[in-house]
Amino acid sequence: MSDTVTLEVAARDTLGKAVKHLRKDGVVPAVIHDHGKESVHIQADFQAITKVFHSAGRHHPVELTLGNKKYTALIRTVAIDPRLNTITHVVFNAVSANQTVEADVPVLPRYAEGNESSPAERSGLIVLNQLEEVAVKALPKNLPDQLFYDAETLIAVGDHVTVADLDVPAGVTVETDPNHALATVFEPSALAAANDEAGGDAEAGDESTVVADTESGATEGTQAAEQRPGGKEEKEDASQAKSPEKK
Repeated sequence: MSDTVTLEVAARDTLGKAVKHLRKDGVVPAVIHDHGKESVHIQADFQAITKVFHSAGRHHPVELTLGNKKYTALIRTVAIDPRLNTITHVVFNAVSANQTVEADVPVLPRYAEGNESSPAERSGLIVLNQLEEVAVKALPKNLPDQLFYDAETLIAVGDHVTVADLDVPAGVTVETDPNHALATVFEPSALAAANDEAGGDAEAGDESTVVADTESGATEGTQAAEQRPGGKEEKEDASQAKSPEKK
């Protein structure tokens, strides 16, 4: 994994609907869920937490500093304002250095030196990505930032790579079905015909219809996430839990 990602946070006393005032001041409300203990309500500078999310995603440990306390955590969910495309709330899960954790890790093609595409693409064919992330288990220090597959094996129509073809480092276990396709080569005309036939909404699993998963990792959510799942439930505001707050 790459360099350590750090974030300084502050304790948060503002709860419920009142957090909208924090956002107006450039502050993002967040919460740390810590192994069944009381949830820790925190806040962070908008620019800082946005940079951390772009660097760490949901798979890279973040070192949180709260006063004289430190937490190692993974970003569990991020709520996004759909109009402004800005972060409105973050849920962190504290992790232990010696405890295996689960995370979703991006999958990327690896090309031969000097190439920027697969042999299939260089010959005019289309390679459709069918999976952008895989679920893995590892100690926090062993979580990879991404996993790669050899794209040079994609040459002719029908060629494909699966999860089993990923280059997985020691100490990492991939939980996603090893037979799940990552990328498949298609003839452009056949793919276009399939999409026309499907009304532009082709689905994976058929020789002629595939759609790539484009999930970004920024999950829509509300402050209901501040209720610790499987632990002590903390209701910041009864009405807040029933209906998401609106800006």
